[in-house]
Amino acid sequence: MNIASNSYSRTRKRLLAAVASLAVVGTVGAGMLATGTAPVLADAVRVEAPQVPSFADVVEHVSPAVVSVRVKAKIQPTADDGSDDQDGFDNLPDNPQLRRFFKEFRGFGDQGGSQQFGMRRFDHRNHGNGEPRAVAQGSGFFISEDGYLVTNNHVVSEGSNFTVVTNDGKELDAKLIGTDPRTDLAVLKVDGGGKFTYVDFADDSKIRIGDWVVAVGNPFGLGGTVTAGIVSARGRDIGAGPYDDFIQIDASVNRGNSGGPTFNLNGQVIGINTAIFSPSGGSVGIAFDIPASTAKQVVEDLMKDGSVQRGWLGVEIQPVTSEIAESLGLKADKGALVSSAQDAGPGKKAGIAAGDVITQVDGKDVASPKELARVIGAYAPGKSVDVTVWRNGKNETIKVDLGTLPSSDKQASNDDSNKQAAPAKADTLADLGLTVTKSENGKGLVVTDVDPDSDAADRGIQPGDVITSINSAEVNNTDDVSKAMSDASKAGRKAVLMQITRDDSNRFVALPVGKG
Repeated sequence: MNIASNSYSRTRKRLLAAVASLAVVGTVGAGMLATGTAPVLADAVRVEAPQVPSFADVVEHVSPAVVSVRVKAKIQPTADDGSDDQDGFDNLPDNPQLRRFFKEFRGFGDQGGSQQFGMRRFDHRNHGNGEPRAVAQGSGFFISEDGYLVTNNHVVSEGSNFTVVTNDGKELDAKLIGTDPRTDLAVLKVDGGGKFTYVDFADDSKIRIGDWVVAVGNPFGLGGTVTAGIVSARGRDIGAGPYDDFIQIDASVNRGNSGGPTFNLNGQVIGINTAIFSPSGGSVGIAFDIPASTAKQVVEDLMKDGSVQRGWLGVEIQPVTSEIAESLGLKADKGALVSSAQDAGPGKKAGIAAGDVITQVDGKDVASPKELARVIGAYAPGKSVDVTVWRNGKNETIKVDLGTLPSSDKQASNDDSNKQAAPAKADTLADLGLTVTKSENGKGLVVTDVDPDSDAADRGIQPGDVITSINSAEVNNTDDVSKAMSDASKAGRKAVLMQITRDDSNRFVALPVGKG
């Protein structure tokens, strides 16, 4: 018992001593705070997370190759100005604030450039009084050490004087080498100024949706500006022309970015800014670039000849819908349906006719009219190509010596005698929902009435249209129509292909085979 008691006593003494020590430390600590000594603080929060790649290295290397393009021209006053009021506001009340409002409003509207289907070209335009005035301001980039540079055609199209402003602020005169309105590209040349930093075109076939891109340009005339984003889509058709094949990006581009390059992370140009989708006029994250592959070929031609010479087939074409494919016995709704072949065109001379579906050129599949236009346009005039057409239920190959694409697209024209006034007597094609009458020259049937609830009405057939053939068989009376419908039904087809002439142009419409 004595041993246990002594042990307990020693333990108790040690515990009391420890408590006393803590009390002393607490007193000292309190004293430190009381004397104003700063306490020891905890470390700031720091999160170790994956970092987004910086674009700084890319921008540092490519920026010297990107320039601002300023365009001037002599702009004559409009004929209806009629006074010394250069602004054209002479009919407004003599109110300075009101006049200022309209001037600013008009100036904003003019800067919008052209607009199609909600797509906006983003150059800056003004009006002048006969003196050289700024008419556009955009972007561009050097593609050679000796001063060749690329921009958009719509930036330079109204100009006669061109100034290039480099990244370091130097202003250099440039001359126009050539333009290509069909792809909206232009080439300028700066003479003098030493050697220029330039960039290369990328192989845009390797671009993937989701790849990072950097757009560099001169938005709103602010000077060199960089924005970043990703590739949003490829192969966009925005209704700008026959060679639409745009790369869509979401990097912010605005007016003044026209002609500016979009780079991959290797500093190569994947595309050239040319249009934006913009209900408001500013960026909403949908921009369109001319692909590098298109630009490279066009630019080479412009540098060599000052213009682009393209192959020409000389046919009018339309898409192949699923109904048209069914009516012709095609397995897939691909290809380009020939609605007419121009009399002076190489296609007609070689034997291509309305109703043919072009499915291949030199063994390469043609999926759509746009693709056919790009394929033919890529050939040089005079080139001999093998054109595969679907005709009368089978493939035929026709050799065509391509012509030169005219400066303006030619429209096929029919003989004036095809413009017919409908005679009084009419026949009814009840199964098709059409009322027709013979044409005055005996070729074709003139539509005089269309049942608004019929398939014909749904497909856009109108009174005044002339039905010239069904499934490539001429139609001159209602018996011809009945026979064509019967033949299609016996062949197991669910639709017939009807050729329609309207306003001297042809198109094809697929109609379901009538039950009667």
